[in-house]
Amino acid sequence: MSGTGPREAIFPTRMALTNTKLRLKGAQTGHSLLAKKRDALTTRFRAILRKVDEAKRKMGRVMQLASFSLAEVTYATGDISYQVQESVKTASFKVKAKQDNVSGVLLPAFEVDRDPTGSDFNLTGLGRGGQQIQKSKEVYAKAVETLVELASLQTAFTILDEVIRATNRRVNAIEHVVIPKLENTIKYVISELDEMDREEFFRLKKVQGKKKRDAAETDARRALEQGAASPDEEETAAVSNLLEEKDEDVIF
Repeated sequence: MSGTGPREAIFPTRMALTNTKLRLKGAQTGHSLLAKKRDALTTRFRAILRKVDEAKRKMGRVMQLASFSLAEVTYATGDISYQVQESVKTASFKVKAKQDNVSGVLLPAFEVDRDPTGSDFNLTGLGRGGQQIQKSKEVYAKAVETLVELASLQTAFTILDEVIRATNRRVNAIEHVVIPKLENTIKYVISELDEMDREEFFRLKKVQGKKKRDAAETDARRALEQGAASPDEEETAAVSNLLEEKDEDVIF
């Protein structure tokens, strides 16, 4: 029997068949759109993955240089952390956030807004070690920019990973559960409608045969009645003929 797999419990009618076909069409369209979305997200995910790898390698090199530059500053001028903390009043680095739309998925993107005039410790190291301090400041500024870039990529990477997994689950559910279930339902409804058509055709044939037999029996009964009535009619006709006949005058 067609449609023996998992199917929906519906009454097999023409309207149910039409509605199920429309739902199947919608499921196939949704599957196609979700598959395209998954492919687009996967492409962006791979691109971000390459950028994350490059940013991590870059971050390692920059932090290495920053550590060496801080060691040079400490060697040349001693500990200047208290001087920096006392002289800094405003932040020279600010992080701005925006959103990128990738196939309906909003990915946060962070950008560094650097204010070169916001530094309040330009006179630090004026006596000695000024060159090392300036170099360390530039290297750490580069490290902060790289860190913000890595944070942006890592956040987008995490969000895309979750969205791709959810999209894959939806695509697989539609492909392996929803569409086969609707197809089995359509097969079941079509088979039931065909069976109903065959039953109706057989019923009509039986009714037509019954009518033909009834008509034949009626015709036979009428023929028998006419056959039984014909001798009486002949006798009645003979009597009437005798009464109507006139004798010829006999002359003696």
